[in-house]
Amino acid sequence: GVWRQTRALLFKNCLIKCRTKKSSVQEVLFPLFFLFWLILMSMMHPHRKYDEVDNTNLGPLDTSMLVNFVVGYTPPTRTAREIMKKVAFDHFEDGIITEEYLSEEELQEASTFKPSNFVGVVFKDDLSYQLRFPDSVAMSSIYMESR
Repeated sequence: GVWRQTRALLFKNCLIKCRTKKSSVQEVLFPLFFLFWLILMSMMHPHRKYDEVDNTNLGPLDTSMLVNFVVGYTPPTRTAREIMKKVAFDHFEDGIITEEYLSEEELQEASTFKPSNFVGVVFKDDLSYQLRFPDSVAMSSIYMESR
């Protein structure tokens, strides 16, 4: 019955493995080779772990760079307006020009026509946002997905 068929199948597989030694060795060695290669690559490019940065006083902000600085934001909700008002007037003496846009597409279109001192803020909800910079601003290659 079943035991005889299983034994015949095992015997057949052993005969095939003995007759095709080259492919049998390749079946064992290729995964080991790729495993060695992965370990070698991970050792060549280890993960960098950065230590904490202590709190330091960075000194006063140079507001001369922020003259005629435009911050556009979307969507124009009550919370977004309050946050942008606080940013514009409470933290800067001269104030920053803030403009609200109805959609992210309008914000993007406005950023193409505005000068290079335009930054867009897209509020995802009351607690999270994403910044949109013009193409002339150098972006980190690490965080390209948020752009």
